[in-house]
Amino acid sequence: MFEHFQLTHIPVLFVATATTFGGMWPLFDAKGATAEMGLPRRFSESQENRSMFTLCSGRTTTLGLILFTFYFQNKFPEVDTVMTILGAYVRAVDGYVFYREGVSGKALQRALSGFAIAAWGWFGMVEENSHLGRGMDWGD
Repeated sequence: MFEHFQLTHIPVLFVATATTFGGMWPLFDAKGATAEMGLPRRFSESQENRSMFTLCSGRTTTLGLILFTFYFQNKFPEVDTVMTILGAYVRAVDGYVFYREGVSGKALQRALSGFAIAAWGWFGMVEENSHLGRGMDWGD
């Protein structure tokens, strides 16, 4: 199962694990998961926000499961693509929302970690025998 494992795969396995299981947390403790996210307290105090957070967390879990599925199918270019999109878009949205809500430190942390995740995918760090700077293969 791990015959293709390389040290450069550790970040992907970490992201896949965090998104898969982190996305499940609101199913069991929506208030705690919402509070842990780091947004202002009013988000975790609102039942409506907790319900929306739980719905969105299902999508987060799905992204983690997609990463695991592609990884264990040895579809490394697909893993790199998901990492790029996940890091660039999802974390950009996180950064924007945190900034808008006045949590600028958390906004910066989310945006920078997203940049790192996106860069890992963009430079093909998961694909076997990848070379730094190769970039994603767009079918050229």
